[in-house]
Order: sequence, then structure tokens, then C-alpha cells
Amino acid sequence: MMRIGIQRYQRIFNIDQRKIDKDLREDLILSYAPLVKYIAERIAIRLPSNISKEELISAGTVGLLDALDRFEPEMGIKFQTYAEHRIKGAILDELRKMDWFPRSVRKDIHKIEHAITALKSRNGREPEDSEIAEEMRIDIDSYYRIITRARGVTLLSLDETLPDGTTPKFAKQASDMPSPLDELTIKELKKIISEALAQLSKKEQLVISLYYYDELTLKEIAKILDLTESRISQIHSKAIIKLRAKLRTYNKG
Repeated sequence: MMRIGIQRYQRIFNIDQRKIDKDLREDLILSYAPLVKYIAERIAIRLPSNISKEELISAGTVGLLDALDRFEPEMGIKFQTYAEHRIKGAILDELRKMDWFPRSVRKDIHKIEHAITALKSRNGREPEDSEIAEEMRIDIDSYYRIITRARGVTLLSLDETLPDGTTPKFAKQASDMPSPLDELTIKELKKIISEALAQLSKKEQLVISLYYYDELTLKEIAKILDLTESRISQIHSKAIIKLRAKLRTYNKG
């Protein structure tokens, strides 16, 4: 049913968007409801349990409506690809409004990022956990507690500003039709991320791969690697903070 809805919708869009009547619009919303739910659930499993999945689905539906109104065949992409982008974007916008991530945790994460950057600059290698803790002037247990609390931290937060008030380069790519300069910046950013991933430990690389590319949950990864879920969460958070530190260096370049 969903495939038929997509094809019908795209055919009509290629003819005249004004021919989309109320009934067809409602049918399309129902057809895409599973996609909204799927995206919301995949985002929800990466967040604390107190975040309402229903609110994420509601926000995602708003994103779908936005996609229905704004899609144009001239964009050169499939409608489903565009809809996924809008749905995910609307959910992330809602999360930002919630301010669900404690400011104290954000502050601690920034401190870890700065410590990693400083140590790498001085020593020319990835720092050990004990070295990061020492750089931050805290004991190793306190460091691990921060890492544990950092679960849910995202690699890219498009509206997040740096401590000095500047806007990250990757926050300036929100247009529907990227310019050649945008595309060049995205290409450069992908290269930076690829290089940063290569500097992670083998276990961190594996967790990132299973989590983001294979879309497994932390619980599923824990079973595969025969570790506890809390340990996998810790490995994931550390890897993401390292990547964020690399991206902050890129932003200041």
C-alpha cells in the first residue's frame, strides 16, 4: 500500500501539485505513518527513557506534512528520501525545544572534548582515559560517571553553538537545495569524520558501526560482544565525544 501511495503521489507531483485533494493527502499520511513511527523509534532508543515516544511521533508527523507541502520534483531526489529528512529534522527540532539533555552534562562533555583536544595536540596521539581525567583534574571514577551520564549525546547538533558563541560550520547546511559550496563543505566534513573514526579503538569503531550503520540497539550490541549494556553505552559515549572533539577542531580551522 505504501509503495503504491508513493508512486501515485510522485506521479501527481510530476503533473501538478494542485491536483492533490484532501482525501489523497490523508491517504498518503496514513501510508507514511509507519515510516514516521520507525524513524521516531530509532531515535527514541538512543534517548533516556523519560522522553515520550508519542511526542517524537507527533513531531515526525509534522515533518511529514511539511514534506508533502514543500516537495518539488525539480529537487532531483525521491520523495521518500526528502520525507525522511523532514521527519527526522522535525523530531530533532522537538528534542531541542525540550532541552532534554541536562546543561551540566553538556558542560562536562565540552570539558572532556577540550581535554582530548589539548592532549592530542601535546602528545600527538589519542589519550588514555586516565590522562583525560588527569587533564580535567578529576579522578577516574568521576570521569567514568560523566561518560555514563552522557548517554544520548549526538554527533551533530545542528543548532548547538560552541562555548565562544560561534556557530559550527555544519550548522550552515540546512537549505533544501545545497549549493556547490554546501556540497563541498559536506564532503570535507565526511572526510574529517572518516579520519576521526579511523583513530578510534577497534572496539569503539565496531560499536559505532553496529549502532549507526547496522542500526542495532545498545542491548543487541552488548549480546554480540558479550558485554553489559552499560559498558557498551560507555564505549559509545566515549567514541562520540572523541568524534565531537575532532569536529570542534575542524570548526575552528
